[in-house]
Amino acid sequence: MSTNKDKLVIFDTTLRDGEQSPGASMTKDEKIRIARMLERMRVDVIEAGFAIASPGDFEAVQAVAEAVKDSRVCSLARAVGPDIIRAGEALKNANASRIHTFIATSPIHMKYKLQMEPEDVLRQAVEAVKTARQFTDDVEFSLEDGSRSEPEFMYRIIEAVINAGAGTINIPDTVGYGEPGEYGAMFKRVIESVPNSDKAIFSTHCHNDLGLAVANSLSAVMNGVRQVECTINGLGERAGNASLEEIVMAVRTRQDLYPVETQIDATHIVPTSRMVSSITGFPVQPNKAIVGANAFAHESGIHQDGVLKHRETYEIMRAQDVGWGHNRLVLGKHSGRAAVRARYEELGIHFEDAGEFQLIFERFKELADKKHEIFDEDLHSLVAGVEAPVEHFQLEDLEVRSKIGTLPQAHIRLLIEGESHRAEAYGSGPVDATFKAIESIADSKAELKLYSVNAVTQGTDSQGTVTVRLERDGRLVNGVGADTDILVASAQAYLDALNLLASGERKKKGV
Repeated sequence: MSTNKDKLVIFDTTLRDGEQSPGASMTKDEKIRIARMLERMRVDVIEAGFAIASPGDFEAVQAVAEAVKDSRVCSLARAVGPDIIRAGEALKNANASRIHTFIATSPIHMKYKLQMEPEDVLRQAVEAVKTARQFTDDVEFSLEDGSRSEPEFMYRIIEAVINAGAGTINIPDTVGYGEPGEYGAMFKRVIESVPNSDKAIFSTHCHNDLGLAVANSLSAVMNGVRQVECTINGLGERAGNASLEEIVMAVRTRQDLYPVETQIDATHIVPTSRMVSSITGFPVQPNKAIVGANAFAHESGIHQDGVLKHRETYEIMRAQDVGWGHNRLVLGKHSGRAAVRARYEELGIHFEDAGEFQLIFERFKELADKKHEIFDEDLHSLVAGVEAPVEHFQLEDLEVRSKIGTLPQAHIRLLIEGESHRAEAYGSGPVDATFKAIESIADSKAELKLYSVNAVTQGTDSQGTVTVRLERDGRLVNGVGADTDILVASAQAYLDALNLLASGERKKKGV
């Protein structure tokens, strides 16, 4: 890192704010896999979750804290004692920890949500920071809905929490309302107006409701911010958060402009993006900056000619610098366990249980019989396909008949806790018939909210990844299935979603 530039701290909240995307829930093991990839990317701070939200969240934060050694692990906590104590307990075994506590400071939030007077909010914020300092020497304080807070009150509360021991101050654009010039200028005023602002790092956390999350974050950086909170693929509530990959590559590409640099190893960006997409079931749009399939594709003849003559004519960065072109696994059906396990290790996926790896290896062999080339995305899909929380429903057999002029018909056989059940159904298409046949057995009463198909890799022998989103009683789940046969993948995805619903019901009943 050069001496004339400040370090920009990259704070990744994929595992916390990213998971709040409807249907994007992650298991503890999946969070560990992503955290290890973020660590490999050299992310500075990994926000692992909201420890008090549920026993599952606590366990996930605790597990990530124990698994990660080179990045700082953070837990979110409201500015109340029980939240902070729970976060401290979850982070107890972390090599480096942070507690991120917050309270709303805008007039509308204080009046209608908190129903508190400003002075009471200030006292509670200070007390929260002091409590958090009992567990860690790294405390971040966030002014929820800060971009709509009154300036004078912001200055007072920021000064007070810095004096109490907060080392990072985050002023988020919670509702994505900010405009780059306005948002950046706000930070400039805050830093100039708070007497002890030099004793803290200022941070930005932007939502993308108006498509301005990255622009707002970079404007803040130009006005003194030295930490950006972001997520892989821009995952997050509503329209998402600022994209880590866009922030990092903007700063790197425009070194002439930005007075900061990051320590991120950008070659892991694309593999991490693919992992997050596979785990959450949220596909990356083809024209997504940096990580989209078309990000470095050139269709125009003029562009192609220019790139062939001199790459920089139409490419401002190299595809391989962000991990494109390094994702091919040259293995096939004759490859051994050691080679496959080694590549999984390189992808940040570790198998503690020999039986789990054996199952993955068997599925690898089956896939290698169908495909000439295996890609990293295929490996992620193989892992995702065996991580259903419960195997209440299992696909035993599927036959679908489709002919022009006749209604498609699906014949299906499911194993439900070891017992075989058969059904058949007609549908408007082969997928519709398959889902109706499954429902005639499962009778889940769930509503199909999303059906999405994406090719995992290129070629007609590519695996298709299917995402199925179901809703029942207000709970959204994403099921994912992958196979070279799209109908099989569709059935697997639907059953995966049903298994997630069944798992949720069992947890409620304490089974």
